[in-house]
Amino acid sequence: MNCPPLKIVFLGTGTSCGVPMIACDCEVCTSTDKKDNRLRPSILIQSETTTIVVDTTPDFRYQMLRQKVKKMDAILFTHPHKDHIAGLDDVRAFNYFYKPVMPVYVNAITEKGIKREFEYIFSGEKYPGIPVVNLITIPEEAFFIGDIPVTPIKTWHHKMPILGFRFGKFTYITDANKIDEIEKDKIKGSEVLVLNALRKQHHISHFTLNEATDLVAELQIPHAYFTHISHQMGQHQQVELELPEGMHLAFDGLCLELN
Repeated sequence: MNCPPLKIVFLGTGTSCGVPMIACDCEVCTSTDKKDNRLRPSILIQSETTTIVVDTTPDFRYQMLRQKVKKMDAILFTHPHKDHIAGLDDVRAFNYFYKPVMPVYVNAITEKGIKREFEYIFSGEKYPGIPVVNLITIPEEAFFIGDIPVTPIKTWHHKMPILGFRFGKFTYITDANKIDEIEKDKIKGSEVLVLNALRKQHHISHFTLNEATDLVAELQIPHAYFTHISHQMGQHQQVELELPEGMHLAFDGLCLELN
């Protein structure tokens, strides 16, 4: 599928608690390095004509203001955990100023979670000012949002099936700890892979840093950025020195351009 030049902005690269974490005095949470400050995980994908966001975090409003986003054509969701859907209510600002009905792409479990958490959006009584969204089931095959091709990639978050996405040469996967071989084939050939790497120690539902770097090497992806990072990972600058060539920790505000 042909893909136009894309701009990708990392809106947030932290784990569910964000970094710094409330009440924590560790060296990461008290760091003065801005790259150690991480909002909850999300990315913005833009072509010349289309703007998409992946996940609406609890920080969604601030992320949109910080990035000065004026238009949004659609939202893609990876899964229904709170740190990925909690900001959906703030989509109503785009309803006011840009898109009267926002297309929202979901799988079955995310649709169920959103309807539970935001019952008032879908009730028969439409209170003035609530978000106006159109839930669209994500197909198994590749599809387009505007001029941007989207290939869904099924991954596992412990026992929860969730989605990553490939946009042309760029693949984004968060909150995974297992990817089946048939789905890995969809990632191969990417120029850039974004992959969650929570920390260095084992976790039941997230890749560790070593597991993430091993997967990048296995898939032979030339450029990789790690996201969904906990304060337990360590300070950004120190971890950067430990990573293999072509691999980096992502940070909030990082911008990539792919032709």
